[in-house]
Amino acid sequence: MIIRAVESGATMSVEALSELTGASAVTVRRDLAQLDAQDAVRRVRGGVTRAHARGAPMPFAVRLDEDRDRKAALAAVAASLVEDGSSLVLDNGTTCYAVATHLAGRPVTALALSLHAAAAMATLPGASVVVPGGPVENDTLAFTGHPPVRALEDTHVDVSIIGTCSARPGFGLTSTTYEDAQVKRACLAAGARRVLVITPEKLSRTSTFRFGEIADLTDLVTTADADGAALAQVRAEGVSVHLVETGPAPPAQT
Repeated sequence: MIIRAVESGATMSVEALSELTGASAVTVRRDLAQLDAQDAVRRVRGGVTRAHARGAPMPFAVRLDEDRDRKAALAAVAASLVEDGSSLVLDNGTTCYAVATHLAGRPVTALALSLHAAAAMATLPGASVVVPGGPVENDTLAFTGHPPVRALEDTHVDVSIIGTCSARPGFGLTSTTYEDAQVKRACLAAGARRVLVITPEKLSRTSTFRFGEIADLTDLVTTADADGAALAQVRAEGVSVHLVETGPAPPAQT
């Protein structure tokens, strides 16, 4: 019944679903957690909505509006792992965009893989920002195709900061598009330190195109409410885990 209720794409709150199904809020939250892990629905701030098709990335504006506070907290910690005077690659995506805002004005040299991130870093004097050129994807403003991959192949940086759609331990690092996966694979190869910055639900998800393994990372930045078993698997691969306290989660995400 929950899946049918969100088929229209509208966001529904836990309270509304509880009234609709006659189940307690605790039961609804438990069921939502299971359905979200199965990619049957997608939990968002304020409730739950229809899951996007495995091969269909969500619009940038929708992703940018989700979990703003958590992404800002994650971005602050990720940016703190970048030392002044160092070089870095900054991946595309909304979480990496948040990292870019924290790096604005810092004395670093950055290869930005989206116009969103490049513009955010270049708003203040201090950072030296380079872009790879080539086609720019509509909506995300990410650089696509061969040019960013070639630029990354010719680059070696102190830190690669990467975001991704899914990072389930045992399955690997995955993206919704083949082109994005190729860019992210090159990101991993370019960095001496490889930092993945994600919200915790992505540790239970998978997408279509694999670009790496958990063991390819040196660091994972996520929030303290991430699944303990998943974090134990990440640590077992030799990855340093940085947990961010973000305060109480909204009702639909508990």
